[in-house]
Amino acid sequence: MGAALKHKAETRSLAGVPGTKEISPEDVIGIDCDILLPSALENTITLKNVGQVKAKIIAELANGPTTPGADRVFENDDVFLVPDILANAGGVTVSYYEWVQDQNSFFWSEKLINDTLEQTITTAFNSVYETSKRYDTDMRTGAYILAVGRVVEATSVRGIFP
Repeated sequence: MGAALKHKAETRSLAGVPGTKEISPEDVIGIDCDILLPSALENTITLKNVGQVKAKIIAELANGPTTPGADRVFENDDVFLVPDILANAGGVTVSYYEWVQDQNSFFWSEKLINDTLEQTITTAFNSVYETSKRYDTDMRTGAYILAVGRVVEATSVRGIFP
């Protein structure tokens, strides 16, 4: 067992793990790291603190942790940002799988759920990435372009609008 897990098991806290230094929540975004995973609050990275971010890859695990202004700074600085609508889509995707299973009174194994989720998220990531490259834009805008295109296609195919 790793030191952090052992400490957590013994103290029910991660505070004070030997060999670590406690930092404030505000200072987390400025840590010298390759990948940053903002995971708790929206509007965490703003124009006021975006300059502190050292990571070159950000995957938004919280809903809306980056403001639109900070988004533009990341795009201009060639920071690769995986937007929240893609990075944290696993929960709602698995909820959909549960709904499908319930509708059919059939229940998948955990392995099948995980394998299907991996395939779905990988396909979604690749689609967003390719769209962002095709339109020479960031991943969030690529996701929006892809989504709007799908709505247009669905509306056309279903004949909702002439």
